[in-house]
Amino acid sequence: MEEIHRILETIQRTSLRSVLATITHVEGSAYRKEGACVLFLEDGSQLGMLSAGCLEADLSACVPDILETGVSRSFVFDMQSSDPLSWGEELGCGGVVHVTMEPVNDELADHLCTLKNYLDHGTEVILIKSFGSDGSVIDYGFLTRDRHLFGEWRGEFPQVLLDWTSSEESWRSGMKFVSSMQSDVFVHTYYPRPRLMIFGAGPDARPLAAFAAIIGFSVTVSDWRPAFCNRRYFPDAESILLGFPEETIGMIHFSPYDYAIVMSHNFRRDQQLVRLLSERQLCYLGILGPKNRTERLLKGGPVPMEVHSPVGLAIGAEGPEEIAVSILAEIIDTYRKNRTQEVVVNEPE
Repeated sequence: MEEIHRILETIQRTSLRSVLATITHVEGSAYRKEGACVLFLEDGSQLGMLSAGCLEADLSACVPDILETGVSRSFVFDMQSSDPLSWGEELGCGGVVHVTMEPVNDELADHLCTLKNYLDHGTEVILIKSFGSDGSVIDYGFLTRDRHLFGEWRGEFPQVLLDWTSSEESWRSGMKFVSSMQSDVFVHTYYPRPRLMIFGAGPDARPLAAFAAIIGFSVTVSDWRPAFCNRRYFPDAESILLGFPEETIGMIHFSPYDYAIVMSHNFRRDQQLVRLLSERQLCYLGILGPKNRTERLLKGGPVPMEVHSPVGLAIGAEGPEEIAVSILAEIIDTYRKNRTQEVVVNEPE
């Protein structure tokens, strides 16, 4: 998942100066794609990754100068070169990566905190940046789905960009040439942090919750058994709901972007959960256990196409940790495919 959520949390709470580096364009193959970002703090620490270590050292060396001048800069890393003197060690990744580094001044920090607020409330936000001839960022604007615009844009925000983003489509990240402006702009859509709701807090739910939190999911764990459903076993869960299915499901505001797993190992409770969850709009509903058990949960009916049962990819997983990996692999696959389906490339006129 995108590091932007952890980066925004860090910007909101730190008193250290920082520089935000973002991949704006990739030619050929690269470790990360457009929109990936990393935050460099003035104490030498960093959050996020742009590469497998190929780029970060060179970018980190530029941080003091960018903090001193307060001016953004763009860099081009040619990783097609086999010359060991061309960006340190021989890279050989086969692509060209364009990176923009921006000092997080007070204005940008305020706008990034506004971005965080929208994402925390489940709203997608489109970022548009324009650049000067020297590669510095001269204008940037954030646009929400309900057309709220914020950022730093000299003069009036171009109507062509408003028209371009007026549909419900999300735009593929990267540089786009706007003919009416005779310039390139960088576009990236930020999505709310995906939520994984785990119904059932037995021992096999623990690695699933832990792994999901590590890769960037907001995790909710729900169960009616206090001996299982407590912070001791789920320290990284954002929310722990103690209660029976009809109680806890009523506490959750579901969205079509949510992922849910039923794994309480109690047939009656699982049956309640499946019935209640089937009435909600979900991106993904997975049920632990063999397919014939799921059919029984559905009172003998066939398993709907949108229900993942048996849950997880068929990798021959054994034990809680491997099963957690198989479930998350399937969820990530669903997440990426949904993002791809939502993206429609539509060049502005």
